[in-house]
Parts: sequence; C-alpha cells; structure tokens
Amino acid sequence: MQDQLVFLIGSPRSGSTLLSRVLGAHSAIFAPEEPHLITPLAHLGYFENVSEAPYDPIITRQAARVLVSALPGGESQYLDALRAYTDAVYHGLFEAHQSRGGGERLVLDKTPAYALNLDFLARLYPEARYIVLTRHPIAVWSSFVDSFFDGDDSVAHAHNPLLERYVPSIARFIRTAKVPMHRVQYENLVKEPEENARDICTFLGIDYEPGMVDYGANPKSRGVSTRGLGDPTNVAKQTRPTTSSLSKWATAATGRGERVALYQEILARLGDEDLETWGYSRAQIIEDVGQIDLAGQRAPRPRLTRYALERKVLIGLRRRIAPGRALGRLVRSVREFCDVLLR
Repeated sequence: MQDQLVFLIGSPRSGSTLLSRVLGAHSAIFAPEEPHLITPLAHLGYFENVSEAPYDPIITRQAARVLVSALPGGESQYLDALRAYTDAVYHGLFEAHQSRGGGERLVLDKTPAYALNLDFLARLYPEARYIVLTRHPIAVWSSFVDSFFDGDDSVAHAHNPLLERYVPSIARFIRTAKVPMHRVQYENLVKEPEENARDICTFLGIDYEPGMVDYGANPKSRGVSTRGLGDPTNVAKQTRPTTSSLSKWATAATGRGERVALYQEILARLGDEDLETWGYSRAQIIEDVGQIDLAGQRAPRPRLTRYALERKVLIGLRRRIAPGRALGRLVRSVREFCDVLLR
C-alpha cells in the first residue's frame, strides 16, 4: 500500500478536516473517516508504551524487546509483520470503497493522533507520502478550547496540553524525517486555496482539478459523512476554504486577560526552534497576542455544542469515577445522551 498511501499530518484544530475535504473531492483520492489504525500499534511495547492498560505494560514492553531481538530479521521483520496487518486493513477499506463504484488510486489517512507517533509511522511507511499542515499555534489552541471545552482554557489545558504535545513532535518530524514530504500552512491554504491545491497535486503526481477547492459543490462530496471523526463544528457548514477563521482566536480573547495570560504561559513552554519550524516565530506570535484588546468587550461565549457538552460531562465523570469497564459503558451512554439532546 505504500505507493497508494498519503498521510495528512497535523494537530487537532489545525485545519486538517478542511484540507482532507478538499483532497477528498479529487477524483483520484479516497479520503475515509479517520481510521486511527496506527496509534495502537505504536504502543505495543517495542517502540512506545502505555501507562495504563488491562495488562502489565512493563512486562509487555520487556517481552516485546526480547521477542523482536529473537526474530531472524529483528526490528525489520517486526515492522514487516505490523505492515502486513495495516496493509490488509487499508486494502480492505479501499477495496470495499472500489466495489461501490470508487475509481480513486490514492488513500488519504487524516488522523491527528498520528502526529504523536511520527517516528513509528515513518519507520512503518517510509515510502508513503506525507502532507504536513501547520497553523498559528494560538489559533489552534483557541479553536480547541472553544470547540470542545465551552471556552474554558484552564479545564482544556488540564485535560490536554495540546500545543506542548503536538508542536515539538511535528517540528521534529519536519526537521529530521527522511520521507516524501510536502508542507502546507493553514493561513496560506485559506487565502490561496487553488495555488495550494495545485502544489499538493504536483507533489502527489496527479492532475489538478478545479472542482476540488469548491468541495461542497463537488458531486463526489455528496453523501460524504460529516458525523465521523474530525471537525464537527465548521467544515460541514462550508463549501470551500474561507478566511473567516483567521482572526477568530484574537476576537475570542478580547477583554479576557486570563485567557491571554494562559496564551503567554503556553508560549513560554514552546521552543524557539520548534516554533520556527512550524513557520511562526516567537516574536511574531508575541506581537499578535499583544494586539489583543484586553479592555474591549468580551466576545460572547461559544455556542454550546454536543461536543462541548460531552467533554464537560466526561471530564467531570473522570474526576469522580475510577477507570474501568463501568466507566467505559457510562462514557458511551453520556455520548449518546448528549447526541440526542443537542441533535
């Protein structure tokens, strides 16, 4: 599958769902919902580990290293075995789509969680093609908080320090990975979507199709699920890339000194080299944050969506209930309840 696979790498809220809709509107690209296929494999114990599991992760890690060292081909043979599994799943997914009349030849996997396992992914698929998407870090954070945490920065950061996790990982991948790679900045994508789409098509070795930018009006996009994993709040309402979101993060912080203070704290924990690699210098970000009107009238709170309500309920439950099967069943019930309540 390596010749057919394209990985879209980006943090949550970086615009990856938008870009996947654009690319998925191309006649040669099949863009299924996020499969989350790679992440579990990365944490089997040999490459990366897990801290909590229904088995002993320490023993598993030790056993994995002994097991791989005993293979005649060592790590290479182990990767071949893992790749045989993922190839079979990708191929099955692609084959099922083809049986329904699809004529594409490339498979796009857009799963933001892969950005935390990029070393493993590059070893597993060194010849696949990688599109790396970055966005203004504070815009990423603001969108994350307002989309999923009802505008509560403190709760969001306690749940997931998103930028501190994703910025260093993606930056290091950009600097060191020896894989076919094409970079896209979100701000450029929404300002000049046609030019960016052309460049991506050249990278992928396919002809540019004008209809891919206007994905909402593209016949291929009809029937595409918008309820799967990905951006649940904005992209489904749009028909093409727009610049409406570029200043949204600054507007959301107007009159909110505590939010700006957290922006500055997060920024202080990010390295200069990593920010530069992303394409946004510390000096420029500081200047952008400094232009926020702290004396202005606060922007209205974000509209409470199913996703924000779900996060608020689940975070409260996780504080009070020990993890286990009962919690898993309760989590599913809460998600179903929130879905019905705000549908």
